Amino acid sequence: MSETPSLARAGMRFALRRVEDWVSEIGSVTLMVRDTFVSTVKRLPALRLVIDQMDTIGVGSLGLVVVVSLFTGAVAAVQAAYQFSNVVPLKYLGAVILRSVIIELGPVLTALVVGGRVGAAIAAELGSMKVTEQIDALRAMGINPMRFLVAPRVIASTLMLPVITVFSDAIAILGGFIVAVLSIGVTPGTYISGLKDFFYVKDLLSGIIKAAVFGNIIGTMGCYFGFQTEGGAEGVGVATTRAVVSSCVLVLITDYLLATVLFRIIFRDS
Repeated sequence: MSETPSLARAGMRFALRRVEDWVSEIGSVTLMVRDTFVSTVKRLPALRLVIDQMDTIGVGSLGLVVVVSLFTGAVAAVQAAYQFSNVVPLKYLGAVILRSVIIELGPVLTALVVGGRVGAAIAAELGSMKVTEQIDALRAMGINPMRFLVAPRVIASTLMLPVITVFSDAIAILGGFIVAVLSIGVTPGTYISGLKDFFYVKDLLSGIIKAAVFGNIIGTMGCYFGFQTEGGAEGVGVATTRAVVSSCVLVLITDYLLATVLFRIIFRDS
């Protein structure tokens, strides 16, 4: 019986330490975002650095995005046809795939896929620079690491994720079209008619806004954990894992918050 209070106190102390760590980490991320914003406002990063990162983040992710998007649309078509069987006419199949893809599946799945690839790459690259003291060398040379390393990556990821998401949406809708026509028996005209009749600009805008926010999260988390790396090669691995996990979790949490704001406040009456 005497062990129960001590275990409870130990559990409480552990929970309090975890909360303190989370609050401290939130504060550190906020400070990094502030420093990056201030340094960028004072002097924009070199355009060449931003374009290089846009190529790495955007063009480098296209192959993976194509595969994921194509099968996302195909699965959406199969599942929609199964759930609508004897309930909703299949002439609405294209509309369902369109709206589910551009509002939710496209932005979220693209962010998770790109976040896994890009977030890990950014954290590993900056983490390696941190443990080999290259970032300290930049500071010694009078170069602001926030403007030289962080800003180009965050700007590039924020700009490129909406572009990749629009491309992903198109590929997913194409995948749904292929399955609907070849496997389910929907005619091309019926599928395309559903796309035309139920396309709303606000749905596309909501997906693009989500993608931009997700891109900013991915770039910020990758840079933050890269700068926090300690302990050599093992530390780089830990930082990479934390960057990917944090990006994915924040994307899902932010998706809910953005959906509430966009569809219950901004686009509610439109």
